[in-house]
Amino acid sequence: MTFFRRKQLPPDLRDPLLAFREVLAEVEPAKDALTAVMPTTRLPGRSLPDALMEFEERLTKAGDAMAGWRRPETESVWIECRDGLAAAIEGAARLRAQAPDLGGFEGLIWAVESLLDPLEPFHDAAARFRSLRESAR
Repeated sequence: MTFFRRKQLPPDLRDPLLAFREVLAEVEPAKDALTAVMPTTRLPGRSLPDALMEFEERLTKAGDAMAGWRRPETESVWIECRDGLAAAIEGAARLRAQAPDLGGFEGLIWAVESLLDPLEPFHDAAARFRSLRESAR
């Protein structure tokens, strides 16, 4: 019987991967908090100000943990993630402070998407860690 072993990340990248996962442990719930504002057929959706507050708080915590996974091998995606966090936090703060009339469901969709879009680089960062694992010998 042949067993296939999953390739291991190089030892010097194990701690950065753990740190990246800690960041994701804040980013993903932040995204969930924000998307909870969308009404469903059964629920009206969470209040936008409450969701924005949690979104900002969690992303700020994520930003505080970012340094743990900064490495030459991940530098380009790390910078994109750092910049994305800053843009999302700034956008949420601006939306919360201005409290514009979003004009209904479509405006709410626009607001949520505009805050989530800057966080897309985190998908690229996860892919980068996968590629580093795959290239390990």
